[in-house]
Amino acid sequence: MGGELRFEVLGPVRAWLGDTEVDLGTPRQRAILGILLLRDGAAATPGQLISALWGPAAPPAATGMIRSYVSRLRRVLPGDVIESVGGGYALRTGALDVTEFAHHLAAARAATDPRTKAGHLRDALGLWRGTPLAGVNGEYAEVERTRLAQLRLAAVEDLAAADIDTGRHVEAMAALAAVIAAHPLRERPRELAMLAHYRAGRQADALAVFTEIRGLLADELGLEPGPGLRDMQRRILAADPALADQERPSAPARLPPDLPDFVGRAEEIDTVTAALTPASGQVPVVGIEGLAGVGKTALAVHIGHAMADRFPDGRLFADLGADPLPGLLRDLGVTDLPVSGAERAALWRARTAGRRLLIVLDGARDAEQLRHLVPGAGGAAVLVTARRRLYGVPYVRWLRLSGLRAEESHALLARLVGDRVRREPDVARDLIADTAGLPQVVAAIGGRIASRPEWTLDAARDRIGRPPAGAPVPRPECGAIEGPYLSTLEELTPVQARAFRLLSVADGPDITLPAAAAVLDLPVGEAALLLESLVDVHLLELGGVDRYLYHAPVRHFARGRAYVDDGPEACHAALTRLVRFYSAENGGVPAPA
Repeated sequence: MGGELRFEVLGPVRAWLGDTEVDLGTPRQRAILGILLLRDGAAATPGQLISALWGPAAPPAATGMIRSYVSRLRRVLPGDVIESVGGGYALRTGALDVTEFAHHLAAARAATDPRTKAGHLRDALGLWRGTPLAGVNGEYAEVERTRLAQLRLAAVEDLAAADIDTGRHVEAMAALAAVIAAHPLRERPRELAMLAHYRAGRQADALAVFTEIRGLLADELGLEPGPGLRDMQRRILAADPALADQERPSAPARLPPDLPDFVGRAEEIDTVTAALTPASGQVPVVGIEGLAGVGKTALAVHIGHAMADRFPDGRLFADLGADPLPGLLRDLGVTDLPVSGAERAALWRARTAGRRLLIVLDGARDAEQLRHLVPGAGGAAVLVTARRRLYGVPYVRWLRLSGLRAEESHALLARLVGDRVRREPDVARDLIADTAGLPQVVAAIGGRIASRPEWTLDAARDRIGRPPAGAPVPRPECGAIEGPYLSTLEELTPVQARAFRLLSVADGPDITLPAAAAVLDLPVGEAALLLESLVDVHLLELGGVDRYLYHAPVRHFARGRAYVDDGPEACHAALTRLVRFYSAENGGVPAPA
C-alpha cells in the first residue's frame, strides 16, 4: 500500500488490494481508514471519528472534513468497502490480521499442551511485520499501537515459557535476551531466562540474571525483585527438583494474562500466598476486598501466575457475574453436565478433591455464591475478590486492599511515562498524592501523559483529570478512572447514592457524623447507618470514630455526580445546612470558610 500506511499486523487488505499501490492521502485521511479497520466492521459515527482525530480540539468544520476524507477514500479503495450505516461509516473487509492474532492468543491460552500453545503463539507472532498503523497520527492510533505492542510482548514471553517447557532452551533464551534489552526493568522475562539457563545446565548464568535485575531495580526504582524472581532464585539455590521437570502433566490454566506493568504489593502477596497453603483436611479460602478499581483482580491474577508451581494441577478463573459452575466443570474435562445446581456442586467437589488446584473467583456478591464453589479438600485453595466483605462464610480469611504505597505509585508512573518522573520529582510526587495510590488512577493519568511526549509533568498537571463543570467534552482518561466508581454507584440504593453524592460537596479533609447528618438532613442514627454502609463498599473511609473521608479521586467523581444527578439547588441546600450546623456548634458564630 502507498502513502506510508503500513498496517502490518492489522493488514486486512491483502484480499482486496493485493500488491496494488494506493495513495491514501493525508495523515488524517489515513487515520480515518485505520480507525475503521480497527473497528472490524462496526460502524463509527462522525462524532467518534472527530473525537479520535482531534479530541477536544476539533475545528468547527470537523464534520465536513470527515465527510471529505471518507469521500476521498471511497474514490481510491476498490468496490464499496466503506458503507454508510446509521449516520456513520463502516468498512467491510473480511478477516483482519489483528483478529487472527487475537484468535491465536485465545487458542494458546486454552491449550494445555505446551507444544500446541507454542504453535499458536508462533502463528500469532508471525503476523507481525513492523509497527502497527505506521504513518498514522492521532491519539487513537497511538493508544492502539501501545495496546498491540503490549499484547505482542506478552505473547513473546508466553512463547518463551512454552519453549522452555518443551526443551527449546536456546530459542527461548534468544527471544528473552531481545525482550530484556528492550525492557530492562521487566521482571517476567528475567524469571523465564533464569529458568531457561537452569534447565540448560547453566546455574551460574541463571543466578547472574537475578543479580543483574536486583541491581537495576535498586538503582532505578529503589525496589527489591518481586516474589516470582525471589522464589526462582531460592529454588535454583536449593536445586528444587521440580525446576528440572520439563514434562509436567497437562493442567488447566485459565487465568487471564498478568498485567505487564504490575508493581508492588509485596506485603499483600506474601500474606495471601502464605494463607493459601492447603492444610490437612481443609480448603484455604482467602478474600481480597476493596474499592472498585483498587486492583483486587489484578492482584489475584498476579498471585495465581506466581503460584503455578504450588498448584501443578491447574489454576482456574471464574467471573461470578453469572453461574460459573458449568464453565469450571468443563475446564476439568466434564462434558455431560448435571441438570440441577446441587448435583453440579457435588460433582465439582468430587472432581476437585485431592487435586492441587487454585480457583480464583472474581467479583463475589454474596456468601451463597461461595458456599457452592468451595472445592473438595486435599490440595485445592480458593482466592476470592469482592467489593465488600461477605459475612456468613466463616472459613474466609479477608485482606482489605487499599491504594499503592507512594514508592509503588512512583514506580508505576515511572514505567508508564519514563524519564519525566526523574526530571520533575516534585511534580511527580504531587501527581501521585492526588491519585491516593489508586492504581487505575495512576495507570490512567500515566497512560494519558505517555500519549503526549511533548508535555512536561507540570504541563500535564493542568490537562488531566475531571474537567470543570460545563466543559464541552470529557477528558479521555476520565472513563478509565471513574468507570469502576460508576458501576459501584449503580449497585447502591437511591438513599445510599444520594448520601454518597451530597456529602462530597462539603470541603475539608473529612466530616464528622453530626455534620454529615446535617448535610443529609437526617437524624444522626440514620446518617450513621448510611455512612457505615458506604464504608463497607469503600466509597468512604474511616478517619477515626464517627469521622469520614473520601479518597480524592472518589470525591471528584461524587461531586461531579452530585451536580448532575441532584442538581445545583440540592447541592447549595446541603451546604447551607452544613453552614447552619457549624454556626450553631460555634455558638452562633459562622464557621470559617
